[in-house]
This record gives sequence, C-alpha cells and structure tokens, in this order.
Amino acid sequence: MPEGRKRVIIMGAGGRDFHNFNMTFRQDATVEVVAFSATQIPGIEDRTYPAVLAGALYPRGIPIVPEGDLPKLIAEGNIDSVILSYSDLSNDVVMQKLAWIQSMGPHFAVLGTAATQARSSKPVIAVLAVRTGCGKSQTSRRISSLLRDMGKKAVAVRHPMPYGDLVKQGVQRFASIEDLAKHKCTIEEMEEYEPHIVNGTVCYAGVDYEAILREAEKEADVVIWDGGNNDTSFFHADLTITVVDPHRPGHELKYFPGQTCLLQADVVVINKIDSAEPEGIAIVRANVRRVNPKARIVEAASPLTVDNPEQIRGKRVLVVEDGPTLTHGGMKYGAGVVAAQKFGAGEIIDPRPHLVGSLAETFRSYPEIGPILPAMGYSDQQVADLQATIAKVPCDTVIVATPIDLRRIVRIEQPTARVSYELQEIGDPTLEQVLRDFFARR
Repeated sequence: MPEGRKRVIIMGAGGRDFHNFNMTFRQDATVEVVAFSATQIPGIEDRTYPAVLAGALYPRGIPIVPEGDLPKLIAEGNIDSVILSYSDLSNDVVMQKLAWIQSMGPHFAVLGTAATQARSSKPVIAVLAVRTGCGKSQTSRRISSLLRDMGKKAVAVRHPMPYGDLVKQGVQRFASIEDLAKHKCTIEEMEEYEPHIVNGTVCYAGVDYEAILREAEKEADVVIWDGGNNDTSFFHADLTITVVDPHRPGHELKYFPGQTCLLQADVVVINKIDSAEPEGIAIVRANVRRVNPKARIVEAASPLTVDNPEQIRGKRVLVVEDGPTLTHGGMKYGAGVVAAQKFGAGEIIDPRPHLVGSLAETFRSYPEIGPILPAMGYSDQQVADLQATIAKVPCDTVIVATPIDLRRIVRIEQPTARVSYELQEIGDPTLEQVLRDFFARR
C-alpha cells in the first residue's frame, strides 16, 4: 500500500457500503479502506469483499467484520475516519453512533449523494421512501405498468441484497422465476425481485451498480431505481418519487436518510390512506408541505385482497409478515394484521412461545416486533427454522402477508390465507399524470 494513505472503515449492512466504496474509494490511491463492518442482516459478517470487485489497490480484498469489532479495529489500526453507509436509522441512533466513533478518536462521516450516484444515458425514475415498508415495491410496479401502457420499456434496478457469494452476485439479471433459483436468492431477495418478474418487468441487482446500470441501459427505455429501506438512490434521478407512511406519522422527519429522500422528492406518495387514521394522514401531509412545498402530492391506497377470507373469520390465526418491515423497519404490524382485523379473525396467536432456532435470536434483536412472525429467510437454516416455527404454532389459519407467496418456499401444514396488495391512486394527480408531465417536459 502507498505510504500516507488515509485509513478508513465503512460501516454497512451488505449493500450501500459496497456501493459507496465502488463509487468513491475503489480507485482512490490516497485512501485505504481497512474494513467494512456489518450489521442488521444476520450472517453477513466474517466475509471478505473480494479482490475482483475491490480492484487493483486491494489484491487481498477487504475484510468484513461485525460492527461490534469496531473498537478493537480503531484501537489497533490508526483509523482516520469511519463512514456510515447503511439506512433506516433514527436520527437519535445516528447521533449515538457519531458519539461512539468520536469517543474513540476517528472522524465520523456520511457521504453525499452527488459523490455516490452513477449517471445514466437513459431517463431514471427513482422510487424512494422515508422508512422501510412504506410501499416502494407496489409503487415501482405501478410505474412499470404505466410506462408499458405508454409504449416504454421499463427495467427495474433494485437496491442491493448481496448476502451470498459476492463474486457471483456482481451483476444479476432476473427475468424469470427460474432466475431466482439460479442465483440462490434468499426470501428477502425473492420478495423484491419476484413481483417485478410477475409484473413483466426485468429486474437487475447485485454488487457493482455502475456495471449493473450499463447492462440495464442496453434494454431499457426508462430505468426505475427501486430503492431499499429508506436509502437514497444509487443513480442520479431525473424524477424522484418518495413514499411516506401515515401509519408512522412524523417518521418522515426523524429517520436517516429518509428525510433526505423526502427533501429530494419531486413527487411524494402518501400511501395507505385507506387504512391509516385521518390524524396520521394530516400530520404527514402537513410535514411534506412544510419541508418540501414544491413536491407534488399523490394520495394512494394499497387495498388488500385475500384468496381465502373464509379461513380468517372467527379463526385463531398466525400472521406472517414481511421480515425487513418488522425488523429494521420498526413496524408493529403490516398487511397481515390489517387483513386479520378486516376479515374478523377471532384471535391473533403469538408465535413467541414457539420460536425455533434463529427466529428466537431475531426476536431478541428486535423485541418490539410483538405477536407477529417475520418471514426471515437469509439462509437455508433460517428457512427451516421458519417452517418449524409455523408448524409449532397452535392456530387454525396462517395468514401469509409476504410480498411473495411464502407457500412456494415453506411447507405450511395449516390452512392458509394469502394477502396481496397493489397501489391505487386516489384523486388527482395520479402517477399517470405525473409521468406524462415528466416526459412532456423532456
């Protein structure tokens, strides 16, 4: 390594951290990235960011270590800066991490969007959110369908979830259900990619997002950035659409970097107005108008459909929800609980006395989840633990409220009711009007 290089650690969660490195440090001979730290996602630490992705300055790659190892690394490594590179943290938690790192000596930094956004030769529409679980996915699908109706081919590029072999995951293309198996996707990955495929949209993801963008451009009229958590876009956007959630009023101003996403928005979608309290909707609307008065506001619902509603009414039900929404998204409930209430479930059964293996660790890490089961599946063992936990819960019906049909991945012996939801705009403007105005201006 050249003498005098600034020594840096990147704090991450297996996605944004790699992208920040690729865009900002991979070819910078004045900086040595000593390590990535990892958190939020189980089982992604104790790996190496491989040399083939890290570049010529890192012939042995870069170690990935648990975030808890930072004090030892800082004490032993003469570290100059620690760079926060993951999302959906409360502003309080960000400041706690700042204080923690500063107390050990290094600078604490966050990289700006200009330095970390690749530019495309095609129009880019970025779909962002202020929290995990606001409804980015159905918003992205709605936009893809509208663009198809307008005669334009949309290609979705999804925020990274590289939890496996990083070399094999450099650039991934998903055009069929078979591609999910080919790339050995986790449940979380399938939940994000499969709905695009079913919607007739090719989806890209992986690790090296500038390379991914160049591949997507080859077959796209429009690139849709389908964001993850409440992260900012990896691409410079020509139109930024940010989704907010009136079930969590005020969160649009209290979470990192979701508030950035709100301030960058050309359009704000207030989702779930069919199920949120009027007071929550009013608070969110007022906050949007106060901090970003130039943004157009689209109000929308995500109405539920259930394939077997008769299996819910009066029954003792286990609710299985989207994992990330309940864990780092911090939601107390999701579409499954709404469906249980709407269709008259007799009782929601608490899964916590019946947890198997790694699911018990999930609840220890996120005790606020409550009596709902997150569909965790980051490894074969975790999928097996999920299946065993469901089997042990004494319920009449399992409500499956995950973005994919979990029954395709996990064997469920009890009767099931599958919950689905799509975005539906209420009033004017609609997303179609927003898109037509956007292309008219170009």
